Amino acid sequence: MKDLDKYRGCLVGGAAGDALGYAVEFWGEEHIFSRYGERGITEYELDAKGVAHFSDDTQMTLFTANGLLLGTTRGMTRGIMGPYESYVSYCYGDWYRTQTERYPLDEGRSSVYHYSWLVGVPEFFEQRAPGNTCLSACAEGCEGTTERPVNSSKGCGGVMRVAPAGLYLDPEAGTHCSGYADALRLGAECAALTHGHALGWLPAGALAVIVSMLTHKPGCSVREAVMGALGALPEAYPNAKHVKELQGLLMHALRLANSSKVDLDCIHELGEGWVAEETLAIAVFCALRHEHDFEAGIVAAVNHNGDSDSTGAVCGNILGARLGFSGIPAKYTERLELLDVIEGFADDLYHDCQIDECTGSADGIWKHKYIYNDYAEWVVTQKSAGSHPSL
Repeated sequence: MKDLDKYRGCLVGGAAGDALGYAVEFWGEEHIFSRYGERGITEYELDAKGVAHFSDDTQMTLFTANGLLLGTTRGMTRGIMGPYESYVSYCYGDWYRTQTERYPLDEGRSSVYHYSWLVGVPEFFEQRAPGNTCLSACAEGCEGTTERPVNSSKGCGGVMRVAPAGLYLDPEAGTHCSGYADALRLGAECAALTHGHALGWLPAGALAVIVSMLTHKPGCSVREAVMGALGALPEAYPNAKHVKELQGLLMHALRLANSSKVDLDCIHELGEGWVAEETLAIAVFCALRHEHDFEAGIVAAVNHNGDSDSTGAVCGNILGARLGFSGIPAKYTERLELLDVIEGFADDLYHDCQIDECTGSADGIWKHKYIYNDYAEWVVTQKSAGSHPSL
């Protein structure tokens, strides 16, 4: 059963955890706690305009969502489509252009076509500490698969961006898939576009299952969702190396969540989050330990020696899917950068494509987003004409 509040919570929660952790991403614990006090960072660091910036994690998450919706729209309006990850790959190529070219893109380059309307949003042209693996893989076409790895990286750049795959595939209703193993495979294949090691893409698949169960299965707890992911891993990839290793680390996170140890000591046992399996394990631990308290969960997830924005983002995805947008404190939404864009993608993933080759949308918005790919520019022209659409 789909719940729009959970869709919004998942994407906004991920961006909130990302933005909180982004300020301390490369800081050690001594630096963090001496600067912010015994709890560490609990409030956003704001720019001169009072805005909390998110990192490349949320940038790529939104390009993932764009790719999924682009794929379905192509299928609905043309009657044929390729695998979802191929459209996600196209959109990652657009993300790469935002990192290597200037805004606005040079429209005179007629040989270059863009697939995502996000290239019309100037904020995406700011580099927010993008990962070298993502950059290099995108530079080469972003064509890796789980069977044909593009490199041997297991960095966290795959897992931190695939929450939309879990939102979009609804195994409970059979929407776009037939079971949770399909959700796991989609998350894994989206990560494998840039990260070739099995522990670079298996955690991404597991996160997709966790998000999907929390979003679509009524009453699902974080523990139940993690157990579902543990079961789906060998079902989706029975011959993959390192499945047992990932299962073991996630089981350790489950045990630690029930222990009497303080949060930071538990996180130290799980790693620092620079690699994908540690990112997921830390996020799972924090979400389990603070299942009913979004703030406590993301605060725990970002205040450590490791990759704070990625562990915060994944924890925020999980807790946002569990608690919904209504469960996120206002202080983490009111100042968040591009909140309307993030919520817009959550809404589009929830409502899905409602047009086909015979029936268009009355207001034209969907076409400008996922067919013409010029929505940001179109909004500007509409506002000039006296209308007031938002991104």
